[in-house]
Amino acid sequence: MQIGIVGKPNVGKSTFFGAATMAPVEIANYPFTTIEPNKGVAHVRAPCPCRDLGVTCTPHNSLCVNGTRMIPVELLDVAGLVPDAWQGKGLGNQFLDDLRQADALINVVDVSGSTDIEGVPGKPGSHDPAEDVLFLRREIECWMREIIKNGFSKIARQAKMQGSKPEAILHERLAGLNVTEAQVKEALREVPLPDDPTKWDDELLLSLCSEIRKRSKPMIAAMNKADIAPEGNIEKVEKINDVCVPTMAETELALKKAAAAGIVEYSPGDRTFTIVKEVNDAQRKALDYMKANMEKYGGTGVQQCIEKAAFDVLGLIAVYPVEDENKFTDHFGRVLPDAFLLPKGSTAKDLAYKIHTDLGDKFIRAVNARTKRTVGADYELQDGDVIRIVANK
Repeated sequence: MQIGIVGKPNVGKSTFFGAATMAPVEIANYPFTTIEPNKGVAHVRAPCPCRDLGVTCTPHNSLCVNGTRMIPVELLDVAGLVPDAWQGKGLGNQFLDDLRQADALINVVDVSGSTDIEGVPGKPGSHDPAEDVLFLRREIECWMREIIKNGFSKIARQAKMQGSKPEAILHERLAGLNVTEAQVKEALREVPLPDDPTKWDDELLLSLCSEIRKRSKPMIAAMNKADIAPEGNIEKVEKINDVCVPTMAETELALKKAAAAGIVEYSPGDRTFTIVKEVNDAQRKALDYMKANMEKYGGTGVQQCIEKAAFDVLGLIAVYPVEDENKFTDHFGRVLPDAFLLPKGSTAKDLAYKIHTDLGDKFIRAVNARTKRTVGADYELQDGDVIRIVANK
């Protein structure tokens, strides 16, 4: 799974990315600091089955911290987007293309309103942050429309002659954006197109791309710089975006560094922290400021954004494959070694393919290691399932 970190310049995207992944990135107060996309690994939290099963796990592809499994997800930080990026402004097409494989987007918005629509710094309250949500949606939707339109006339004429279905035509054009035919069909129910593809105009296609974007690139608004946001700004963004989280990326990054230095005790996603080492007056003042705002907003919001993307927006569940359903081990004797994230509704056979193509091709049956019951290929996986896959050798 890949989550794209997007937004205009100077809103704290790279700070958010660095705080989430602790990857070294260039952070500066001028446009296009990020030119090549930064890739890194963050983690989402899920209850580890080790406690329920009364075993000590030995994780391989993830971590277990006091019974909480930390499952890796890939984050992609692209350069700041400016209005008309879809037309190439600010090298926008290059940056939008970096988002092709993203499953969800976290739109980092300067909710303090201290950067204008181009990302130029100003005073808090000088810009309406709601505009940043609307403009970014439009950029992605226009980008999708242009991908559909590229060389479309010839395809439309051929499709008209052959009587091709609209979903098949559109899926073929958008397949490189990780868009499924099912998502296209759902969008077409909201914006039906004429049977004749030569009559699909720009306005119709843009409306359709809006529906496709909602399904294939769902967007969370990370309302960054919440600690300096003027009254009413957070509510403005919440009115126009379904999933919003107040965030303070600078605080998250500072706390992770302080925790690494042994100054505080803090785990990502915690609502507060504890000072465990003597600090000077300036440090204490800064830490007190951070703590007060974390208590106000329920944390820094960075971890919450990533988990909302994975669990709430994408509807993923955590499943733990094993080779021995009695000892909960793999071939090497590691206990509950791996955790995989799959969409709700995934089956035992889907898990087999997730592990390895050959395992899916040679699937015979599966065993629910919690109940010791044999289940078939169409068994619908549940969050926290521990599953053994049985396949032909």
